[in-house]
This record gives sequence, C-alpha cells and structure tokens, in this order.
Amino acid sequence: MCLYITGHLNSVFPAEYRKEILRYLYCHQNEDGGWGFYIEGHSTMFGTTLSYICMRLLGEGPDGGLSGACSKARKWILDHGTATSIPSWGKTWLSILGVSEWAGSNPMPPEFWILPSFLPMHPAKMWCYCRLVYMPMSYLYGKRFVGPITPLILQLREELYAQPYNEINWRSIRHLCAKEDLYYPHPLLQDLMWDSLYFLTEPLLNRWPFNKLREKALQTTMKHIHYEDENSRYITIGCVPKALCMLACWVEDPNGVCFKKHLARVPDYLWVAEDGMKIFGSQAWDAAFAVQALLATGLTEEIGSTLMKGHEFIKASQVKDNPSGDFKSMHRHISKGSWTFSDQDQGWQLSDGTAEGLKCCLLFSTMPPEIVGEKMKPAQLYDAVNIILSLQSKNGGIAAWEPAGSSDWLEILNPTEFFVDIVIEHEYVECTSSAMQALVLFTKLYPMRRRKEIENCLTGASAYLEKIQMQDGSWYGNWGICFTYGTWFALGGLAAAGKTYGNCPAVRKGVKFLLGSQLEDGGWGESYKSCTEKTYIPLEGGSNLVHTAWAMMGLIHARQMERDATPLHKAAKLLINSQLENGDFPQQEQAGVFKENCLLHYALYRNIFPLWALADYRKHVLPQLKGI
Repeated sequence: MCLYITGHLNSVFPAEYRKEILRYLYCHQNEDGGWGFYIEGHSTMFGTTLSYICMRLLGEGPDGGLSGACSKARKWILDHGTATSIPSWGKTWLSILGVSEWAGSNPMPPEFWILPSFLPMHPAKMWCYCRLVYMPMSYLYGKRFVGPITPLILQLREELYAQPYNEINWRSIRHLCAKEDLYYPHPLLQDLMWDSLYFLTEPLLNRWPFNKLREKALQTTMKHIHYEDENSRYITIGCVPKALCMLACWVEDPNGVCFKKHLARVPDYLWVAEDGMKIFGSQAWDAAFAVQALLATGLTEEIGSTLMKGHEFIKASQVKDNPSGDFKSMHRHISKGSWTFSDQDQGWQLSDGTAEGLKCCLLFSTMPPEIVGEKMKPAQLYDAVNIILSLQSKNGGIAAWEPAGSSDWLEILNPTEFFVDIVIEHEYVECTSSAMQALVLFTKLYPMRRRKEIENCLTGASAYLEKIQMQDGSWYGNWGICFTYGTWFALGGLAAAGKTYGNCPAVRKGVKFLLGSQLEDGGWGESYKSCTEKTYIPLEGGSNLVHTAWAMMGLIHARQMERDATPLHKAAKLLINSQLENGDFPQQEQAGVFKENCLLHYALYRNIFPLWALADYRKHVLPQLKGI
C-alpha cells in the first residue's frame, strides 16, 4: 500500500516480484475464500481485506486471481460484516489508502509524544515495538493523510462495502471489530477514553489556538521518526513500522533523501521460498541457532569453511555503538555489544539474540582460528555481557528489548484487538534462559570478569524460572509453540545454573511434563492453540519434528539418559526416519509465535533443531550405551 500511494510499486516490485507475491497469497488462501492473521489461522477480516487489496493493487481484477481468488475473498468480506468491521490497524491503513475515512478510526493523537515524562503513559514507558508502530501512525493520523484517489481506489470503495461509500456512518464504526478478529476485547474504560478523545479533545486540537499544539506535536513526532530511521539505517525495528515510517517520510517530503533511503532498504525484508515471496528478517537469530547446531555435531574439520563464514557473519552482526546523541531523551536503551533479530544495521538490542550470539562467539573462541577464523576481542564480549545484565528486572527475569518495570495496569490501554501484553515490556522465560546459558559459558572463560554481578544475576534468574513454572511442570513459551518450547529453554537455563533432577523440584516437574506429553511414535506435537488457551493442547495429526527436537534437548539438559534413555532413543529414531533423501527435513506446522495470537514461520527451524537434537543425542546419549 505504501509503495502504491507513493507511486513506486512497479519500480520496487518488478513483474516477477509481483508474480511471486501473488503466488504467496494464492498458496495461503483458505477454502472459505479468506486469509487468516497468519498462514495457518482461520480467516479474519484483517487478513482477508488486506490480502484482497494487495491483489487488486498488484493488478488483479475484481474477479481475477487464481481460481477466482478475488471473488472468493470479496464474498468473504461482504458475508462477514464488510470492511467496516476490520480491526483498528486495518482501519488506519484503509484510511491512509483512501478506502475508509479517518472519522471511522479512534484517535491516535501525536500529542502523546510531547507528554510530560512523569506521566505513567509516557512513550518511554511503552514497549518499544508498540511505541514504534504508533509513532508513525499518530503522525499520519495527525496529518489526516490520505493517498491519491485513483480510479482503482474508487473501485475498492465500491467493492469492500455493502452500501454506498458516501452513505456510511463512519463515526458509528469506530469500535466495530469482526468476531473472527477479536482476541482482546477493549474494556469499557478504554472505549470511554477513545470517545473522550474523539468528541472532546480532537475538535479542540484542530482549532486555533490549540492547533499550534498539534503542529508542535507533529514536528516532535517526525523528529522521533527520523531518529529511529537513522539509527536503524532505515530498516526500523520491524516490517509494520517500516512501511509506516517510510510513508511518513514521503508525506513530509516526497522527493526527500529520507524517503529514498527507505526505498533502498525495502529489499532487506524480501525473501523467496517454496510458497512465493514474503517479508521477514531473522538473519542473526537464525544464524546463531544454525551455528550452534553445526558446532554440536563435532564435524569441525568437515564443515570448517561453513563455520568460518557463520563466525564472520555473527561477528559482523554485533552492534558496535549505542544509539546516536542523547539516546535516553529519545527513549532508547544502550545497544553497544548487542545482537539484533536481523543484522547490525537494524540496531535494536535483543537480550536473547545477544545471548545466543555471545554463546557462538565464546564457543568459537575455544577453537582453532585457522579453521573458524579469529576470535572476537574480549572487549566486545564484555559489551555483550553488559547488555544482558542491564536487562534483568527486579524479579530476576530478563526482558527482551528494554528494561521492564512499567506498571502492569497500563496494559488496559492496549489499543489493538488481536494482540495482548503489547503496551509495556515484560520478562520472558526464553530471554532469561538464553542469558543464563551465555553468562555461565562466559564465566568459564573469563572467571574474574564481573563475577559477583553474574552470580547475582544467575541466582535471581533461577528463582524467576522456578517461580513462573506452571502447575503441570511446564513453562509457557512466548516466542515458540508453546509449553514444549518454553520448557526446553527453562530446563537449559536451570541446568546451566547447576540445577539438576536430583537437587531441583522444578527440573523434576519439567521432565515429568515432557515425558508425559511424548507420543507413541516417540515424538512430540503441540497445537498452536496452546498459546491462546494457556494450557497444553496436543497437535492434531501427531508429532512435529521441531517440537520433538525441543523436547529432546530439554530432556538431555535434565540428563534423562542417566535415568532412562528409552524416550530419547524413540525420539531420535523418529527424527532419523523422517529425514528426506536430500538431507532436508519436511516442512510441518509453524513453530514461532508473536504475542500469543500470531504465528511466525521460521523456515530454517525444520533443519536446525532436528540436527541440533541429534547432535546432542550423539554426544550425550549414545556414549551411555555399552560399546559406543
């Protein structure tokens, strides 16, 4: 949509790109004609409306597309309440595109960015991703920006609604949300707040003399947008703010250098896979896991060149500096020494990404440099440790991007309908465990460096993991599915801290959970529904190889082979027999999760984790057998 509005769609997405994007959409259209919030999900108004618009912008006619894709999608939209019931993010994009009116959206006042810092809802107290999505949204809302009204836009106005566009009562649709999209119903208090802003505050801010305040707020908001753009080298923290910030720069100056720099970084997000072209960016994250899986095999000499390339990429991906200038006044945390989710340019520190990158560099530092390359300088390792320690909360847990500590009640202000826990930063079992494992490895190699601080960190982190364990012995995973993923991480963290099956009840309970959820074929399989239901739900259809690998590694962390290796033998047999002739493992269900209600597809997981689990099995389990 951004590229269409700015007139750069065909130049950034040439014909073959557009063909692959359409192929991706066709591959994942549901039988009922709609699209979900993610590719395995039930059809939603958000997914279906945006996918329909995308097809039309890419050149498909109203009845075009593979097997009548557009007709089916439009029927789904009209049968489920029309685009008037799209969630708030969708209303924003439709208003920007010109196929909805800003009067149908709840306010996103840019004055939020000039609030006094002592207020509890100040931007600095928000979770960074939420903050950086609503920052350009508030700028575009404050401008009431609408893209060019082309003939195609006029057609979409007719196609997306059941009544004439100019007869829709936009004010009445502000709180509408299709039941298929509604995961987080807004509390009455929040709706009252939106109504107050809509009926009282906004009319004032658009009239003299209060419009002077609006102008100042827009200038401040744009200042923050430029700061984030520059410090992420125009990649931004993720794909959603990327498009919005790029559009905000174009609105400010269509011929400006900032917009041109944004255009140049669009290809960083594009990936072509078996199912077409998609957008994602997890290079550093994937590389750290892949390298650890390869190192676990012990095949150093056989794959030395691959390890060296991986080592060089990981070293190059470390962030070398903090954000520019007075970064605290721009609501930023330190980043020097960190690893991001994607690459160095993106610049956004991530605790578990930093921990996994640090683990790789520490492991490489013990290996022959003529095979894996020169080791990272100690000062850079120290910087990474500093990042990790800075993100520990008082409760012992480790936050993801920035220090946690804002008031939990702020979550009541969550403006989305399909995410939860997005307003403030939180601690996570995965981040805590990754940090613990990295710090323990660091201490083995640098025993005197910040020793007391690391010991205190590990003590608090261990207590945090034990405290958040579920009644059934599992841990809730926030970034993967779900209890299997969380339990693998938790057992790894506890093992690193010296907790064992014999001395820690939490480890025993975790092992009992994993053994109790193993399937007859030796594998594990957990439904994505576990994420939203907050209870373990088995996967329909049997085992998932990635889940099986996570469970195997969790049991190996807990030294299950010293008690009864049979469950591990059965799991290993399943993984080995599932490998394809070309060495690949079959693609199964999605394994990643974002904020409970959105699945993520990590294409490399299907190979990384089965390989890693089998390598650990070969190293730790097989030697327990006589004669091996």
